[in-house]
Amino acid sequence: MLTILGFVMIATFLVLIMMKKMSPMGALVLIPALFCVLVGKGAHLGDYVIKGVGDLAPTAAMLMFAIIYFGVMIDVGLFDPIVRLILRFCKADPMRVVVGTAILAAIVSLDGDGSTTFMITVSAMVPLYRRLKMSLVVMTGVAAMANGVMNTLPWGGPTARAAAALKVDASDIFVPMIPALAVGLLFVIALSYGLGLRERKRLGVLTLDEVTAGDPEQVLVGAGSGGKGAKGRKGVKAALTGGAGSGTDAEAPSPQGSGSSDSSSHEGEDEDEFKGLDPHRATLRPKLYWFNAALTVALLALMVTETMPIPVLFLLAAAVALTVNFPNMNDQKARVAAHAENVVNVSGMVFAAAVFTGVLTGTGMVEHMARWLVDGVPEGMGPHMAIVTGVLSLPLTYFMSNDGFYFGIVPILAEAGAAHGVSALEIARASLVGQALHMSSPLVPAVYVLVGMAKVEFGDHTRFTVKWAALTSLVVLAAGLAFGII
Repeated sequence: MLTILGFVMIATFLVLIMMKKMSPMGALVLIPALFCVLVGKGAHLGDYVIKGVGDLAPTAAMLMFAIIYFGVMIDVGLFDPIVRLILRFCKADPMRVVVGTAILAAIVSLDGDGSTTFMITVSAMVPLYRRLKMSLVVMTGVAAMANGVMNTLPWGGPTARAAAALKVDASDIFVPMIPALAVGLLFVIALSYGLGLRERKRLGVLTLDEVTAGDPEQVLVGAGSGGKGAKGRKGVKAALTGGAGSGTDAEAPSPQGSGSSDSSSHEGEDEDEFKGLDPHRATLRPKLYWFNAALTVALLALMVTETMPIPVLFLLAAAVALTVNFPNMNDQKARVAAHAENVVNVSGMVFAAAVFTGVLTGTGMVEHMARWLVDGVPEGMGPHMAIVTGVLSLPLTYFMSNDGFYFGIVPILAEAGAAHGVSALEIARASLVGQALHMSSPLVPAVYVLVGMAKVEFGDHTRFTVKWAALTSLVVLAAGLAFGII
């Protein structure tokens, strides 16, 4: 019964948010609360929620201060050179923009933290997508898939968990998987190319002739970081030079990815979000550029080496960044207020997700679902348990946390495989292939940073991304089999 109710609860959640009958926050709270009562454990709902909140509180704190830190770094101009480089590469060609999104997300993912990746990628790319009227769900989908493939780095989390669960060396898991993961990343870039061509067909080839040509120092970044210096920015002109742009985009509900038909409000939003920031804007700190760069490099290095808990690192880094760049108290308050909306939205979603995970775990539904799937594997598939693990990693890492999957399910699969001569290393490598899909799971806090900052409905993101992310994971699995890694 718990197995059936677990699947029904997840299906109900996904259907309601994809049909936009409920907001993700409301669905994450009310649906599990209802099912907790249905399984006869309503009296324990408070305990389950408090346990879930306790588990996710460090993540919420990390996201809160990470948003403030990287928001300040964007305000002071740390990432302006990166944005200029992207603009030169993209040249307002939708195909180049989408490919650039994948490449940027993959590069930034080297830090091993999905939230950081999404904050930098969205901040750099959203203004360009909005001005060119491109689909934002394409951006969120491509960024999530690129980050999912790169999330398998030893310091990213899943590899370390697999190594700890099966008591093997992380390098023995990751290094042989590099060719398969490289194929997966190339597939994401190729997919980005195809999606970009579709956007080019829908929109035509555009030019932004007054952005970089008119003022080569002018940079495009998101709103909330502009100051008085933005007053003298030049307008942006988008001229059609290619196809008629009359095609449709069946995969993306609207250029904004929100499904809204209010074009006038979209245009107003474009003007607010798409701002040219000149070198003299009030928040820019050119004299502190190398200090901020060194602070960011040190922060990422400490994150990779796990010198301190990540929430503590971001808390300290945000405090230092605010104090040094904005010594005046009123300026500090203004910077925090500028990013408060993202902080509240993302933190709220994390705590709402705590209700979902708390009920799913506390009632035992997730354990019953996982064991039902594992027990359903035919005995004859024993010698091919690595393949089974790779396939099961897609749904299980989507519906479960990485901790639950790697410490609760992978050891069971490894034990079943060992009885048929399948090594623990093969099982560990196969368990990584589902990460491209995992990064779009409603149980992953970082995905709310992605959709929240991009102002994309989570249901739109899910409907667009899941099929492509699942295909990416299967490509990684096929490459692993072809190379004899799995």
